[in-house]
Amino acid sequence: MSQTRGAEVLDPGASRPSAPRSQARGRPARRGHGHPWLTLVAVALGVMMVGLDATVVSIANPAIAKDLGASLSGLQWVTNAYLLALAVTLIPAGKIADRFGRKRTFLAGVVGFAVASLAIGLSGGLGMVIFWRVVQGFAGALLQPASLAILRNTFPAERLNAAIGIWGSTVGISIAGGPIVAGLLVENVNWESVFFLNAPLGLVALLVGLWVIRESKDEEAAGSFDVPGVALLTGALFALVWGLIKAGEHGFGHATPLVSFAASVVLFAAFVWNELRVERPLLPLSLFRSVSLSAATGLIVLGFFGMFGTIFFITLYLQQVHGMSPVEAGVRMLPMTGIFIVASPIAGALTNRFGPRLPLALGMAFTATALFGLSRVGVDAPYVQLWPWFVLVGLAFGMVIVAGTEAIVGNAPAHLAGVAGGLQQTASQLGGVLGTSVLGVLLSTKVGDVLVGRLTESGVPGAAAQRLSGTGGLVAQGVAPVPPGTPEPAAKAITNGSHLAFMDGFQTSLTVAGAVAVVAVLAALLVRRGTSPVDGAAAV
Repeated sequence: MSQTRGAEVLDPGASRPSAPRSQARGRPARRGHGHPWLTLVAVALGVMMVGLDATVVSIANPAIAKDLGASLSGLQWVTNAYLLALAVTLIPAGKIADRFGRKRTFLAGVVGFAVASLAIGLSGGLGMVIFWRVVQGFAGALLQPASLAILRNTFPAERLNAAIGIWGSTVGISIAGGPIVAGLLVENVNWESVFFLNAPLGLVALLVGLWVIRESKDEEAAGSFDVPGVALLTGALFALVWGLIKAGEHGFGHATPLVSFAASVVLFAAFVWNELRVERPLLPLSLFRSVSLSAATGLIVLGFFGMFGTIFFITLYLQQVHGMSPVEAGVRMLPMTGIFIVASPIAGALTNRFGPRLPLALGMAFTATALFGLSRVGVDAPYVQLWPWFVLVGLAFGMVIVAGTEAIVGNAPAHLAGVAGGLQQTASQLGGVLGTSVLGVLLSTKVGDVLVGRLTESGVPGAAAQRLSGTGGLVAQGVAPVPPGTPEPAAKAITNGSHLAFMDGFQTSLTVAGAVAVVAVLAALLVRRGTSPVDGAAAV
């Protein structure tokens, strides 16, 4: 759920629109080729797939778990595999688009995203779903930076902000409508249809893009890629996430998470060493000499930590504990996703007038307030106790994205503005991965600690409660592990105890996320306005 700024788009030195090659050679261009608004249509259709995917998966998660027998860690990987692949590919993807052509890269991303989506829907097991989610993440990283770069090289300066505003609105509407669309499809068709939806969108985007988008590239973008840097960063992040998820299954003292964490530390150290010695590093570490940029990057990670984790577990709460249908859950989440459309221009106006510090501090204060509020809801909380917190999360999301982009890119040297834009996106995806992983560990650990006690409190005999103690993985998803043929009074007792245990974990996780958001408010105080303004920031 994020607004991407490509490496090329954020480069103030990027080339302006030029005449099509066919015109330069004296041949008339085909009708519509290079037309700015038709180009915007093609680009918007492509990013619409990514916008929808940001929220539809959360609604489909309970159905995926039930159909494929996924544990909580399995569901985490359905989300994290995509976010992790996206996070480690965004920065090199911008460089690929610069070097080999933005149109070519964008269309490759569109095709890859659509094909991966089809493959997810056709997968017969959780392992293949996760594999194709990785492919989907790589494809998304190709099309997102290239999409804005195409707009930058198609629209004249006086219309660029309007184009980016429409682009941002398209993504915002997709994010807002995703839960409702997913709810309708899951409830009336199946969870696979949520992913099949990307096929027609991708096909239209491909056909229109092939016809109207004019190719552009940076003729000076030569040289080798920092392949070791990409490999080391990917390995370090994977080891970290793997360790966190395994800690949720076995505990932090188990050998598997400890070895994973140690490997992550070693790989991160090797990544830093590599970046300091290569001629063209993936991530120039000189960027972090700026206190404002460093603080803003950390704040983005912390902000998305709370936001992504909240969305992941709220959908489980609404469907599994509250018993809502997918459509009902999607509609109930609209105050969270829909308000983002309003929050972005508000954040842009505040950023333009006061700088990024105020909207960042407000955004994280809203996040902390909402998370602490949600951490106090009970099993049967009425919706009136939920939607105000959803609105605050949506407002916070828009403010953090817009002001965070301004803070990071604006405080980077002009020649590294593109890399800084990729850094902002990488930080947001990494925050999402850590949010679902760490909060999942906290939730599942708490559920394991209190499950037997909650079951016995609800009237389940001690011996039966002990037998059910091994079902914590299901309970951590909000599922009551009622054995077939259980009498109704006993089934109610198991359901009540399981839901109470889930809520204990839910409340613990969101309380910790709220505390993290408070720390992020303090980080916002270190952020100052930069000297390199971001085109279109107010519009997105």
